[in-house]
Amino acid sequence: MKQKPKGRLRNIELFFESLIWNFRFFILVPVIFSLLSALRLIVIGTIDIWAGLTLAINPQDPEGIMTIKTVTYIIGGVDYYLIGIVLLIFAFGIYELFISEIEIKHQDDSSILQSNSLEELKGKLVNVIVVALIVSLFKQMLTIEIGKLSDVIYISLAILLISISQYLLHLSHTTPHKRSPKVIGDSRKKS
Repeated sequence: MKQKPKGRLRNIELFFESLIWNFRFFILVPVIFSLLSALRLIVIGTIDIWAGLTLAINPQDPEGIMTIKTVTYIIGGVDYYLIGIVLLIFAFGIYELFISEIEIKHQDDSSILQSNSLEELKGKLVNVIVVALIVSLFKQMLTIEIGKLSDVIYISLAILLISISQYLLHLSHTTPHKRSPKVIGDSRKKS
């Protein structure tokens, strides 16, 4: 008689564990909407770049207002593309981390969108976001009118901060992560 309550409890436990495990499929909602948003941003970026390409060029004033508008449109389009790429990386990454590995990618031998951990996914997203911020700052700088010395200082500080962040990101990816001696010693004892 004691076995029946344990069997029921085990069945309830298995059902609950199965329910918890299958909750991961709710991740499909952000995956789908990230892909749709990426597509939308790529379309907007393309329209922005097309608008820049269709502007008339003034041969008498090659560095005039039309050139600045063209560059602004094109840089804006690239910015939208980069944000779309962030959304694609996010969608692929969380799908593979929570749902299933995308098997078709092995046919291309591509690891661009592959993320083996949340930390790696976060690192890829941060890199692309920083590049998008750099492009966005560049776009804003094209239209800034410098009126006083403080404007020049603020622009210089913004460029300096972005340069430092890029350097730190590069440093974090090139520096190998070292284990502490205790961890290495402990792993040798277990071997």
